[in-house]
Amino acid sequence: MFGEVEHEVELQVPASDAWDLFGGLEIGKLVGRELPQLFEKVELIQGDGGLGTVLKLTFAPGVPGPTNYKEKFTKIDNEKRIKETEVVEGGYLDLGFTLFRVRFEVIEKCEESSIFKSTIEYELKEENASNASLVSVQPLVTIAELGKNYLNKNKVAKEAK
Repeated sequence: MFGEVEHEVELQVPASDAWDLFGGLEIGKLVGRELPQLFEKVELIQGDGGLGTVLKLTFAPGVPGPTNYKEKFTKIDNEKRIKETEVVEGGYLDLGFTLFRVRFEVIEKCEESSIFKSTIEYELKEENASNASLVSVQPLVTIAELGKNYLNKNKVAKEAK
């Protein structure tokens, strides 16, 4: 069984500024600091934010779905501004998923505006099909809003200088 969910939000910043946040480790650091209701911890296990980087995400108590998992950066395209991560240990894999991939894309709209698109793609064993209900775009919506607010705040600070 294959599925996909996605979310888009418009950002009032250039695509290059948005990619600086979403394309590497910065969004993980921000999420770890600013979203304790969603993530208890975001730990860097290996890497520097480039291809092959591994993070361990530990969700806050009460968040539906797995309690934690490790994800690996499997694709980073700085030209097209696309980053993909896949769960490589625990979490969704323990629940019958054979693939759980998150893609972040920053799409240039115009010079001062861009779109942040996040997508979850998953494959699930048929005998675990009921676990598809655990897949939710809501954490990505929360992360996108956090990123949007952070970028807007930094834009105002830059303009004030």
